[in-house]
Amino acid sequence: MVEKNWQRVVFCFFFAVFALLLIFRFVPIPFSAYMVQQKIANLLQGDFRYQIQYDWVSLENISPNIQLAVISSEDQRFPEHLGFDFEAIQRAIRHNEKSNKGIRGASTISQQTAKNLMLWHGQNWLRKGLEVPATMLLELTWSKKRILEVYLNIAEFGNGIFGVEAASRYYFKKSAKNLSQNEAALLVAVLPNPIIYKVNKPSLLVRKKQAWILRQMGNLGTEYLSDL
Repeated sequence: MVEKNWQRVVFCFFFAVFALLLIFRFVPIPFSAYMVQQKIANLLQGDFRYQIQYDWVSLENISPNIQLAVISSEDQRFPEHLGFDFEAIQRAIRHNEKSNKGIRGASTISQQTAKNLMLWHGQNWLRKGLEVPATMLLELTWSKKRILEVYLNIAEFGNGIFGVEAASRYYFKKSAKNLSQNEAALLVAVLPNPIIYKVNKPSLLVRKKQAWILRQMGNLGTEYLSDL
């Protein structure tokens, strides 16, 4: 009986995910699961002034500079893989076995999009387990351009600042379509920890990562986006 109940729960979850992805294949995303998580967390902590800044924009209205910056930094094999970069996973495992300087992740843009949109943040096996099939369904139903578009719109770039449009207007007083290479690289340099690392108060580590991203952007070239 218990096993059947679990099977029913799992089936309902993935049916709901699949239906959600079909709906949002073309429709702008009104909010993400992570936005809801952050709002609730702040309310529970007594912060009733916490506000989410979020403005959806289409990929055509997002500068190619930040499209290339996020691929250069987060997932250079994004156009090629089917949701998971197994080479990056192997490198991360080898690094984590040898290093005491922190854990290196290997999540692709597709995985991060699935997590931010439908799941929750936190290091636990349940979330990781759900992330795998959610990512597979995402890759099955959406194009690479759509995945990148949604990722750039729901990624967090500061406390309550979600998406490149809100981030661009907050930090640079301009639309995301007008971001320069330096500005794009700086925004991406604070990922995936925009609460610890600040766009408006970049540390030496953030500046070094920004410079590295700019070099990677130069290596890939804007024509790399044509592969999406």
